[in-house]
Amino acid sequence: MAYAGGEERRGPVTMGQANMIRCMLRDEPEHINIHDVWPVPEGTRTEATVEALRALAIRHEALRTTFPHTVGSAPREQVVAAEGTFTVTVLDHEDLPDDPAGYAESLARGARSERFHLDRDFPLRISLVARSGAPAFVSMAASHAVTDVGALGILKEEWRSILAGETLPPPASLTPLDLAAEEASPAGLRKSEASLRHWERIIRTGPQAMFAEPGAGGTEVRTPQLTLRSRRGARALALVAARTGSMPSTVLLTAWCALVAHRADQHACVAAVPTSNRYHPRLTRSVNTLSQDALLSLDVRVPTFDALLKKAWGAALNAYRHSQFDAAALWEMIGRTTHERGSRFARDVVFNDVSTLPATVTSATGEDAADPKAAEPTGPGLELSWGPDQVLPTRVLTFVHATDPLLHLSTWVDPALFKRDEAEAFLTGLVRLLEAAATDDVPLASLTGVTGVRPVERGPLWCRVDGSWTSPPLVARTLSEALEGLPVHVTADAPEAAEDGATDGSTPDATAPHGSTPDATHDGTAPHGSTPDATHDGTAPHGTPPWGGALTAFIAVGDTPLTPAQAHTALMDALPGRPGLLAPRRYVIVQNPPAEADRTSAWLRQQILREGTGRDRDVT
Repeated sequence: MAYAGGEERRGPVTMGQANMIRCMLRDEPEHINIHDVWPVPEGTRTEATVEALRALAIRHEALRTTFPHTVGSAPREQVVAAEGTFTVTVLDHEDLPDDPAGYAESLARGARSERFHLDRDFPLRISLVARSGAPAFVSMAASHAVTDVGALGILKEEWRSILAGETLPPPASLTPLDLAAEEASPAGLRKSEASLRHWERIIRTGPQAMFAEPGAGGTEVRTPQLTLRSRRGARALALVAARTGSMPSTVLLTAWCALVAHRADQHACVAAVPTSNRYHPRLTRSVNTLSQDALLSLDVRVPTFDALLKKAWGAALNAYRHSQFDAAALWEMIGRTTHERGSRFARDVVFNDVSTLPATVTSATGEDAADPKAAEPTGPGLELSWGPDQVLPTRVLTFVHATDPLLHLSTWVDPALFKRDEAEAFLTGLVRLLEAAATDDVPLASLTGVTGVRPVERGPLWCRVDGSWTSPPLVARTLSEALEGLPVHVTADAPEAAEDGATDGSTPDATAPHGSTPDATHDGTAPHGSTPDATHDGTAPHGTPPWGGALTAFIAVGDTPLTPAQAHTALMDALPGRPGLLAPRRYVIVQNPPAEADRTSAWLRQQILREGTGRDRDVT
């Protein structure tokens, strides 16, 4: 299909485009492309359906945008065409399957598996599903370089308006080229730099991974979809909002963060909130990819739900204001910061509330969340349904489709951490928390009883170090493997300073290993590592671990030449996909392991060959 009538323009890519293009060039297409299904209003002719799509292409520069670049390089420029063509594949059936919406959904999802050629492809891959010549659904995959969930929702809303014969006002939001110019201004550059500082503070002090616990592993997790539709949840959410004077979206975010942090036994909920950067009026209805994470860090160490709710809006707004950044500079900072901290940043938790956007896209089951028939007040009190699997680089991903008249959300949780009954209990627990908060303030210490969701039990060989949960035996075993079997002993030094309520995640500086260490009366179960006295049962959600502050690694090298920097580099290379690992603050290299290799005091009596942080110049 040909289109013409737009204006030809060119200029630099936006920060959001650069971010998503980076992902598109790196990730598998089915993981990064997005999709949607648009039900066609009954009685609409095929010609009208296609003409409305043509009108969208002329109206929005993003749909006429390509990204010229040479092979092996990332695009730095975008070109808006004045005219061009796109393809609509018509699939006309005598009769559709019993689940026509599910069939349309499968077509859209399948279309995601092919890469978009950034330098030449129209950014929508469209199929028109028809029954005996009558169009029923538009199924599409979309390039994430120019669209996100919000953009697809806006396109669907406008497409329906065009089909209804309405005259659309001129677009009022920034075009991608206009946004790129604003980002390149002095004010835009200052905003980007402030965003990097916000991210660095959280990455330096917050939990390295929300789900650092036994069973967590890998960077790509195949997870099934679980969908909640609940009239009870919507009613309770509205009552909490009325009782507290808060927005429903903030109430839901607060409840969700509280429950995630409770289940993970963390002092803070650190989550990516992608749709938040449409909070500015000039971006609300922008057809563009604005998918840059806002990084939320909500400290949950407060006594009650209402107290947490008061903190949540400020924390969320702070995250929203810092969601515009140079992606290359961000990842350079993350690499530098995590090397210094001795961790790997894990984007474990994602919360995407698309219910607040001007229009919402279909759920992953093909259900149209914007269709009033899909959310009748007479809908289920609480209904859970399982959908298809997806491979995701997260451990908990939640999409909120609607909050009224039904609470309708879909979540994907790592099956290694949540069995099916536990995943269902988590969403049921969210509704129970909202119902409890609808009538009264809820003490956060009572979350297990209120929701039925229990904190993870990590066991006695885990401790909180530098604001993160880790297992010293696991660190010792992994470091030994990275050093080709050299004997390694890892111990935790002084107790963490932030346990009494500090919010900056700071810990006492790790001194030389000759300082005091906990009594080594452990069971020595790790192959090449050991831990201090394992008296903590690991079950208390807010109990103070008996040790943690900084790790020290003792390494017996024999005749193998090794520096602390080499040891640290070897361990850092082994960290991806292992959220329970945190690098030692100090590496102490000795000649031979002591006879009592499971006792810290024995290692302390060995002659030290070399010691240092591994991050800078070693002490020899």
